[in-house]
Amino acid sequence: MYYVYLLTTKNKNRTISYVGYTNNINNRLKLHNNSKGAKFTRGRKWKLVYYKMYNNRNLAMKAEYKLKKNYKLRNKIKKGL
Repeated sequence: MYYVYLLTTKNKNRTISYVGYTNNINNRLKLHNNSKGAKFTRGRKWKLVYYKMYNNRNLAMKAEYKLKKNYKLRNKIKKGL
């Protein structure tokens, strides 16, 4: 199973989000929070706010790409917190 996920963190008075995919969501969140994940996520404490499961990597990568580019959907998910 693969997961597409959305992380958020607070930066002053804004909420910053990050989208990614993985096959081990708990381990990936630990890596992001320990500054060993993607370069953009280093030095911040992230909170998992959304994830969706996919049967294979190809489907997950396509869904990740769509979510990364769709800022309206990302903001809708963030506001639903």
